Amino acid sequence: MLVQIHCSEIVGADCIIIHPNWWGQPPAILKGCVDRVLREKIAYTFAEDDDGSGLPIGLMKAKAPVVFNNSNTPEERENNVFGDPLERIWKDCIFDFCGVTNYRRKMFRTIADSSEEERRNWLDEVKDIICFNFPHIDA
Repeated sequence: MLVQIHCSEIVGADCIIIHPNWWGQPPAILKGCVDRVLREKIAYTFAEDDDGSGLPIGLMKAKAPVVFNNSNTPEERENNVFGDPLERIWKDCIFDFCGVTNYRRKMFRTIADSSEEERRNWLDEVKDIICFNFPHIDA
């Protein structure tokens, strides 16, 4: 029942997602939600004669999806060693697949050695991004 509610809500959602980087992935509970909600005939479909092996047709209408992440991995290592897996997951494997091309992502790092002032600045940056992308939201 709850999954059906989320499926109907995601179709018109603007999409703001906030999560930590856990082993280069979203946390399991968020991954499970994506698996259950962003499914065929909700977030994407295939041409009538396609058995699911062709290119998907995205159905999501998100206007300005934003994903905020935090991590303890320095940016250089994230990009050079791991290839920034969260960028690949959200941009290529989820949003593009579901027809959303105007995606934006912001990573805050490194959390472990960040100061209180840095974290306050990060929260201000989140607020600015939200207010810019979603002026109807009172952040």
